Amino acid sequence: MANALESLNTLRSEMEQSILGQSHVVERLLLTLLCNGNALLEGLPGLAKTRAVRSLADNLHAELSRIQFTPDLLPSDITGSEIYLGEQATERFEFQPGPIISNLVLADEINRAPAKVQAALLEAMEERQVTVNGTTHKLPELFMVLATQNPVEQEGTYPLPEAQMDRFLMHIQVNYPDDETEQQIIRLVRGEATAPAIASEPLAQQVVFDARKEIAQIETPDSMERYIVAIIAASRRPAEYSEELGRWILVGASPRGSLALDKVSRAHAWLNGRSTVTPDDIRGVAHDCLRHRLMLSYEARAEGVGPDEVISALLNNVAVE
Repeated sequence: MANALESLNTLRSEMEQSILGQSHVVERLLLTLLCNGNALLEGLPGLAKTRAVRSLADNLHAELSRIQFTPDLLPSDITGSEIYLGEQATERFEFQPGPIISNLVLADEINRAPAKVQAALLEAMEERQVTVNGTTHKLPELFMVLATQNPVEQEGTYPLPEAQMDRFLMHIQVNYPDDETEQQIIRLVRGEATAPAIASEPLAQQVVFDARKEIAQIETPDSMERYIVAIIAASRRPAEYSEELGRWILVGASPRGSLALDKVSRAHAWLNGRSTVTPDDIRGVAHDCLRHRLMLSYEARAEGVGPDEVISALLNNVAVE
């Protein structure tokens, strides 16, 4: 376990040096990578969402593609298209790959494009392939969509469809740094302009694959499996647990929620040097795995209650056996 774990911890340290005050975001990006999933980063503009993704790409031996989502973007701009080569060509059409065929795909401001373009990502995210003109093209073994999103209250944005939200393994909130960190950020960016940092050797993709094999061996005791199931059940039958939860939750988490808790809690245990999942591992990732999988009621919104408060209430009302 030590070699892969040491390499991933080194990667985390390298990223935290350029993403100040966002250690939570860095850890969640690594958990998504280790779980072979996709992540949605949400926060106001300027909070280093794009910088965090670029930092991961800079420190990992992987190809990065960036898609700037805009209202006039077409699905073919993402997946690629067939190019006509002319009558004299042996093959009259040639597939021109789109930016989705890469290792890391930065979908910047995903909620600024209409639903049809957002839906173009679904097959790639779920099936790890794209289909153009009836031909299926496989994506690389190391593939991850890292989408950024500004809050939907802002003008010119479109809420993501629930079906697409559910396909993100984690929904990561990016918040303002504290005052001391803000000053450090000013100094960091000023220093980068005058003396760019010396790049270290990027992490090989094989290290990530080795880590995934080790994570697959992490033990999840029966009691922890029942704890995961109980949390998901509480989101579906909230009134059985408390009156408040019954008022707040309209629709609970799908089975993807329990699968996400299982995968990410095992990766969290591995990243922290444990061979067995504990309740702290499950509680530590519950908010990021579930905040985009719950539909809250009108009463919750009227009372100013958000997904994080609801998930905290769920955890407080579900006992560990």
